[in-house]
Amino acid sequence: MFPEIIAGVAAAGAAGGVFAYGAAAAKSQLFGTTFFGAPGASKQIALTYDDGPNDPWTGKLLDVLDKHSVRATFFLIGKYVEMRPEIARAVAQRGHVVGNHTFSHPNLIFTSQNALRGELERTEAVITQAIGQHSRLFRPPFGARRPATLRVARAIGLEPILWSVKCWDWTAPSADYIVEKARQRIRGGDVVLLHDGGHVAFGAGRGHTVEASDELIRRYKGEGYEFVTVPEMQTALVP
Repeated sequence: MFPEIIAGVAAAGAAGGVFAYGAAAAKSQLFGTTFFGAPGASKQIALTYDDGPNDPWTGKLLDVLDKHSVRATFFLIGKYVEMRPEIARAVAQRGHVVGNHTFSHPNLIFTSQNALRGELERTEAVITQAIGQHSRLFRPPFGARRPATLRVARAIGLEPILWSVKCWDWTAPSADYIVEKARQRIRGGDVVLLHDGGHVAFGAGRGHTVEASDELIRRYKGEGYEFVTVPEMQTALVP
């Protein structure tokens, strides 16, 4: 997924590695400030899930999170919310934070400002219709952005959120693979990127992610870490 972004930037004749880094690196602040956690700053971990809602995996994940009394942050694709609003409602009703992941999951490096505004506003509308008031958080698909992406998002009151730990769960051969990717990177104060759905099609298999989430929570709670939502982590970092 993410190598495709770099390749796409290069193919479009972008200004070399600097632009590629600013456009696709989750921790880059080159094109504007985004929140990706504060790695190493605390014993908090924020689990985030992209590309839902998704049947049956979002529901199975919600059961795992309930079992551990953990609240997470879900960045939902608008067209899937429109298709299955009851799953989005279940996410909100169980106490999780819901954010905007665009309506159709385009690569925003190549999306016009008008098209981007339409993607975001349409998603806000369908999420509001499904669950009512929700967060003003926004995650760009693939993490891909350019300066105009962040300007448009902020102009309509959305806050861009990226991540500090990527687990490659969309191509993972097993739950153990996902857990090991996380273990190599988690230092505390991390926003962890996972997926309960898939942008290519509704119904993407995410069993490995559900199993890995169960193990990650068990392991890191046992080591004294606290699992929080993105807004809770942001609040904790305010001096």
